Amino acid sequence: MSRKITFVTGNTKKLLEFKAILGKKLGEQVTHCTIDLPEYQGELNDICREKCKAAASIIHGPVIIEDTCLAFDALHGLPGPYIKWFLDKVGPEGLHKMLVGFEDKGAQAICTFAYCDGKPDDPVLLFQGCTHGQIVYPRGPQDFGWDPIFQPDGKDLTYAEMPKEEKNKISHRSRALEEVRKFLLENPSRLVVDYFEPSR
Repeated sequence: MSRKITFVTGNTKKLLEFKAILGKKLGEQVTHCTIDLPEYQGELNDICREKCKAAASIIHGPVIIEDTCLAFDALHGLPGPYIKWFLDKVGPEGLHKMLVGFEDKGAQAICTFAYCDGKPDDPVLLFQGCTHGQIVYPRGPQDFGWDPIFQPDGKDLTYAEMPKEEKNKISHRSRALEEVRKFLLENPSRLVVDYFEPSR
């Protein structure tokens, strides 16, 4: 008998990408609800583990959480896991301006999914994907985070300018989700997925 896995995220656009990348079979099993999760500080992997454990303690069952970083090479990985807060305060243009004076405009988009079976002593498994690119002046729609300023290496378009299908083939999220897909398909008892959105 399949157990439900709760996907916890507060971003509905991430949910849409999650469903699109994971595919119809798994995507159709995603539903929506609302819970609260605390914010953590520290290194990305530690943040993901703590968020996953917190989610499992609320759900009392298997959970998947996601965290996304935008790491500027010139700033030795910052803003990193705090990109959401930087974006909220300064916007895409402000993020671009952070690299004024630096020759190196390189960046890494990193997505990490964390999974836990839901018991207090269960390990947290991490699935990570990374796309290298450049920070550019914002181009394209500004309706999905920092997509307008991130231009993947080897591409002429920013994430925001790309058709969703093209972005989903090369994005950090798609690379991480491919690892999640393999995990779920190798563990068929975990194929029923729920989606929960924190209320914050």
